[in-house]
Amino acid sequence: MLATVVDTEALLKTVAAAFVAGVGVTVIFSLAIFGATRFAELSRDGRPVAAASSGALAIVALAAAAAAVTFGIIVMTSK
Repeated sequence: MLATVVDTEALLKTVAAAFVAGVGVTVIFSLAIFGATRFAELSRDGRPVAAASSGALAIVALAAAAAAVTFGIIVMTSK
């Protein structure tokens, strides 16, 4: 009876996608925070090359997090 009311395959796909998206965006945004803090520390220590690479990591990770959120909004509004 329950199988006819609930589409378990679609439900599992939705739960898996939500889990992957939630963990993925969290990891990407934490990389942005890590890069920003390392940029500040390395800039203070006078290491410009390492600071620039950490700053680049922060910018790329922040852009990726923004892209993931934008993609999620587009997917939600298109259905």
